[in-house]
Amino acid sequence: MPAHTTTQSNMRDRIVTAIILACFALITIAMVSCGKAESGGGKKAQQPTATATTTAATDSASQHTSRIERGKYLVTVGACNDCHTPLKMGPKGPERDMEKMLAGHPEGLALPAPPKVDGPWGMMFTAMTGTAYAGPWGITYSMNLTPDTATGLGNWSEQTFLLALKEGKHFGGSRPIMPPMPWEMYKNMTDEDLKAIFAYLKSIPAVKNKVPEYMPPAGPMASK
Repeated sequence: MPAHTTTQSNMRDRIVTAIILACFALITIAMVSCGKAESGGGKKAQQPTATATTTAATDSASQHTSRIERGKYLVTVGACNDCHTPLKMGPKGPERDMEKMLAGHPEGLALPAPPKVDGPWGMMFTAMTGTAYAGPWGITYSMNLTPDTATGLGNWSEQTFLLALKEGKHFGGSRPIMPPMPWEMYKNMTDEDLKAIFAYLKSIPAVKNKVPEYMPPAGPMASK
């Protein structure tokens, strides 16, 4: 074979090899670039997840706040303070002692036996504090509704609270809740409204106040 023919063949081989190598290099660069893009995309995809978590937490906190506000409204219009916040003498007469808001009958203020029931006005007697009541069922003391763990609702669960008002049982399952607590009306509230009330009661300042024990006509029993 002539020398110039061999030279031309070698030249073509080199050109083909160079083209193949160049294509391989381009493919490799393209694959690496795609890998980085996908990796970057993965990182960006995680950001909405963190944002979604923050949004969900914010929504949950907002819902809890709304539930507390709903509970406050229901406690106010439901006149819970009328029986569970003691009265004190103010400049214009008796007024609610809001430092003891919803803390029940004052600790240590157990009452003597009520006067004899006689005539049409003798169905029920009310103490001057507005937090103790006497009638044919005995003497009842309004309980501490604050979240104090020793003397109030601090150890109550939401379910226990609902059972108490739905079934009319103290602590959700012991003795009957005594008059004048109108649980027969409150039991008709929706579970969501009762949960809102409980959330509000759990949010108010805790007041340590051990209410005297319930006194049935025949002797002591348990607390209202």
